[in-house]
Amino acid sequence: MGFIRYDGLTTHFEDRLLAHLQIIIVQKLMRDEAFLMSWKDSMSVGDGRTAIWVSPQTTLTFKFLGSRVPEINTEWLQRLGESASSTTGLIVTKEDGTLAVAEATGNSYPGNLRAEPVK
Repeated sequence: MGFIRYDGLTTHFEDRLLAHLQIIIVQKLMRDEAFLMSWKDSMSVGDGRTAIWVSPQTTLTFKFLGSRVPEINTEWLQRLGESASSTTGLIVTKEDGTLAVAEATGNSYPGNLRAEPVK
């Protein structure tokens, strides 16, 4: 399971999903397009949803656990791309179209009102 790091927030996704997200995100940023990205949170961070604003000025880090590039599903990629270009933004889904659940860690968590940092 790899991760994407955004503004002090580290969000874990399976490597195959992360590879598809990386392609979509990089394509949007190369076109100088900003967009909303959201996902379902795991129970450990409240079982809600998180959304972040991604722009060309955003610093992102993609880290993959595995060393091999996963097989890319062009249909899944197309669905994610259409989502990223919609008014709802990029809603992170698994290959079967269901919401992907992410585990987040870091000192900041967008929308989190807790006094303590997420561990």
